[in-house]
Amino acid sequence: MGELRKIKLRSSWLRPLQSEFEQPYMQKLREFLLTRKQHGAVTYPPGDEIFNAINSMSFEQVRVVILGQDPYHGPGQAHGLCFSVLPGVKVPPSLGNIFREIHTDLGIPISHNGCLQSWADQGVFLLNSVLTVERGQAGSHQGKGWERFTDVIISMLNTKHQGLVFMLWGSHAMKKGAVIDSNRHLVLKAPHPSPLSAHRGFLGCRHFSAANHYLEKHNRQAIDWSVPD
Repeated sequence: MGELRKIKLRSSWLRPLQSEFEQPYMQKLREFLLTRKQHGAVTYPPGDEIFNAINSMSFEQVRVVILGQDPYHGPGQAHGLCFSVLPGVKVPPSLGNIFREIHTDLGIPISHNGCLQSWADQGVFLLNSVLTVERGQAGSHQGKGWERFTDVIISMLNTKHQGLVFMLWGSHAMKKGAVIDSNRHLVLKAPHPSPLSAHRGFLGCRHFSAANHYLEKHNRQAIDWSVPD
């Protein structure tokens, strides 16, 4: 997919990640995406939004990291931030439970707008493990190389930062975040906010107040978790 050649990353991310784009696994990923496109596959998010999580902030501006798994596979939903959808799109169930927990935890009104760009603009790094998917086919780009790329990003955040908050929701995120040093960062774990599992401990986890308390304790600005309608 030509998009990976045309993508421009913020310089603070591109410098440490440049060598990854030259690795054989990334060449294979690029060839896979190009082949799928040539066969008529529709891929989400659009090419210029694949790296939206990275381009929403500099490396130094990251304060909170939330790990997702795959982009949404419905038309007009995914735009490169995990759990987030474009304005005007119905709030997905998992995000609805995230908003419910924020309301319970912080008293913030539940938003009907599922676009989390306002979080990203404050340094909330909304990273999916896999950065592309095909229309109507959940998980269709798993095992093609994205996981290795995002593992490198998590490792960079772990070793080059101090005092980040990592929110790991569900077994997949916990496994991916197993490398995080809890002596350097705050690691918050809970079941996934999906309707299938949210009642097992995500609802009531109070991660959002815990994150803000930790940030303020380390002389960093708290996150405004409200999402304007």
